[in-house]
Amino acid sequence: MPVDKSQIIEKESVTVEGIELTADWNRMFEQRVVFDYDTDALDKVTDLANAESMGWCYQCGQCIPVCPVDAVGEYGPLKIFRKLQQGQDLFNHDDLWKCTTCMNCLRVCPKEVDMIKIMPAIREEAVLEANVPQELQEVFENTFEYGNPMGESQRKRADWIKDAGVDVPIMKEIKRKVDFLWFVECYPAYHGRGQEASRALARVMNLLNLDYGILGTEEKCSCDSQRLAGETGLFEEFAEHNIGLFNKYKVKKVMVTDPHALNAFRKEYPKLGGKFETIHYTTMLAPLMEQLNFTKKLNYKVTFHDPCYLGRHNGEFDAPRNCLTAIPGIELIEMGRCREQSYCCGGGGGGMWLDGFMADHVTERLSENRVREAVETGADVLAVCCPYEVSRFEDAIKSTGNEGKLIVRDIIELIEEAL
Repeated sequence: MPVDKSQIIEKESVTVEGIELTADWNRMFEQRVVFDYDTDALDKVTDLANAESMGWCYQCGQCIPVCPVDAVGEYGPLKIFRKLQQGQDLFNHDDLWKCTTCMNCLRVCPKEVDMIKIMPAIREEAVLEANVPQELQEVFENTFEYGNPMGESQRKRADWIKDAGVDVPIMKEIKRKVDFLWFVECYPAYHGRGQEASRALARVMNLLNLDYGILGTEEKCSCDSQRLAGETGLFEEFAEHNIGLFNKYKVKKVMVTDPHALNAFRKEYPKLGGKFETIHYTTMLAPLMEQLNFTKKLNYKVTFHDPCYLGRHNGEFDAPRNCLTAIPGIELIEMGRCREQSYCCGGGGGGMWLDGFMADHVTERLSENRVREAVETGADVLAVCCPYEVSRFEDAIKSTGNEGKLIVRDIIELIEEAL
């Protein structure tokens, strides 16, 4: 930036600790005060409802070392704040879509700059202006038309139960109240690896004689990822649909396999009238593990990846570990970044659908960074309990050249294997 010469104060000479300095060495510049900055770009953000906290940053920098995207690129709330001070229009910049809303920055921020509220608020405006990465736009369109982000037929949503080997009760067929509703969600219903975990969970619940039901073809996406990516209207429409079904079947308790659905049901659906209890499947199974008749000792070294939306967002760290350590032969080895400080797989906040977009902005995918850490532990198995993570980590194992060194298993798959 050019120097305003009128601000220069120059003396012929000055003596410092007995040493005389000529004018060339003692030029002093008046400090540039904060109100000399153009704050329009920052004001545009902080004027938005739910994005006000962006202006609270006092640039301590604690967010940068914990930001998962900064570990593989250049990112973080402080860096965004400085760019806003310099005039960057975040509403029309790629930085808007890089945040995975993992919540690690909020965990350490002394000023509570809340990216989990800020980013969706700005993204909502971008969606209204049709300023959305193409990959994400396709997900929005698929969800609207088919009820799921993959664009699969709604009629096939319960097809996975055909190969489960046990009866999976469907609410509209059994026509009675159940102890809890199992909200299967999209990936566990349609994706091949997700279906395998769903069948395993159905068989384990059958062994435990649990009274449950699923919505089958009536179920639609919980839409938490779409909400975080800015599609608030789509989220509200689908939430009202699902809440209507919960009320129709007098549901009081919901079990989920997807931590993102857990987050939506606990924190967002109540705002729209959804009144019910929600638990993750590991939370439900952990106290029941002693009732299972294990017949096989697995003898695996296992490391566990904490899902951001189960751990940091919803405080469940122990149940998945209790499930794992109850399996005969399992040796649990923690990664350096675990529990509250766990790294992110990259799938949150719409990131599940933005791998192509992110490839232009990072040195490696977040899932690849995490797989390298898992391999370093010497573990045989990387255990997960979020449906996004199996496919993400299995792809990352291949792309990092670690095939044969590590396998990815949902916790429920390990439980069934030991049975």
